[in-house]
Amino acid sequence: MSSHLISLVVVISFISHHVIYYMTMVTRLFSQKEMDYLNSQRLARIATASAPTLSEEAGSVQPDVVPVGYDFDGDCFYVGGMNLLKSTKYKNVLHNNKVAIVIDDLKSVDPWDPRGMKIYGTADIVIRQGGYMDRTGHSNPQYIRISPKKKWSWGIDEPIFAEGRFNVKRAEES
Repeated sequence: MSSHLISLVVVISFISHHVIYYMTMVTRLFSQKEMDYLNSQRLARIATASAPTLSEEAGSVQPDVVPVGYDFDGDCFYVGGMNLLKSTKYKNVLHNNKVAIVIDDLKSVDPWDPRGMKIYGTADIVIRQGGYMDRTGHSNPQYIRISPKKKWSWGIDEPIFAEGRFNVKRAEES
């Protein structure tokens, strides 16, 4: 089933440490406003980590985070690059497919109004024609495809602050 088909299952809200969390289990991970926001942005930050070697413990692996351009097709994110095959993010994904991506901006500075999303997902390498890299003059058909599994969003569907608390909306693939 495509992840952009919607069916609300359960909504749970709770307050913890001055943050309001809304946990939603849906078959559609992103609301229409969130999809519009994701398609209006061009830059993100992707975090990857290599898999531990036999001589390393899991806690000693160094995560890597870098700014990237991306495309979003309603289901997956596509991250490319001029030297993708030589990049740390590419090498990390080959050995550990768990990634995180953050897309955010400031809607306004005065008043302070941040908005954005943090997304956890799994990644693989795909060949893709017509992606954003074709418009850079440095076309490369290889992309890291990220299948979202869980997300947190703020300031997109609802105001960033509600009842004096930071308002975070959470959802995960069901």
